[in-house]
Amino acid sequence: MRELPAGHDAVMLDFSGDPAPADAVARATVALRAAQQAGTLHIADVVPSAHTVLVQADRGAGIDTLGVHRALRLDPTDAAAHGSASSQLEVPVVYDGPDLADVARVLGLGTERVVQLHTGILWRVQFMGFAPGFGYLVPDGDEEHPLRDVGRRPESRTRVPRGAVAVAAGYSAVYPRVSPGGWHLLGRTSMTMWDESAVPPARLAPGTLVRFVAQ
Repeated sequence: MRELPAGHDAVMLDFSGDPAPADAVARATVALRAAQQAGTLHIADVVPSAHTVLVQADRGAGIDTLGVHRALRLDPTDAAAHGSASSQLEVPVVYDGPDLADVARVLGLGTERVVQLHTGILWRVQFMGFAPGFGYLVPDGDEEHPLRDVGRRPESRTRVPRGAVAVAAGYSAVYPRVSPGGWHLLGRTSMTMWDESAVPPARLAPGTLVRFVAQ
């Protein structure tokens, strides 16, 4: 892990050199949020991304780097005991996407096997981005999962429908609203991912565990 300065009130933890950066980011996020909830680390926010975690203190408070390092040494079991255990969500999916056959060809598999691969594991929201409610999901604890080998489409679509369930570049996602997109569309869900009238408006959050269920 590299520690990068991010101003007086924040520090960036870079796990890009770790053998499994996604898992390292997940562990760090759980540990830091557990310490925050337990009151042993006074911070305002923890913001994970693909290979980094931004730890943000209250404005003007300064970042407690020693406290950050103590939190990172927290055992994952202890972190769960402090209330940081991830929530789990089941997402119903109709697997009739226009790119399902293409993904099967890329992997040298049948379409039914692709569906089994997508539904047979838990996915973890590593970070949020691109659009409100859009979560980047990675296979939970499986760095060698076959769907990680699926890249982006050669050409992006100008319009991807809301609820489209997709994979690309090692991630899976559900499009929360109509938008352009270059991911492979496997299917669709009727579940709403972003609702401005709800609290919170996003159904997903970093750390949420997701299981896709074929309908």
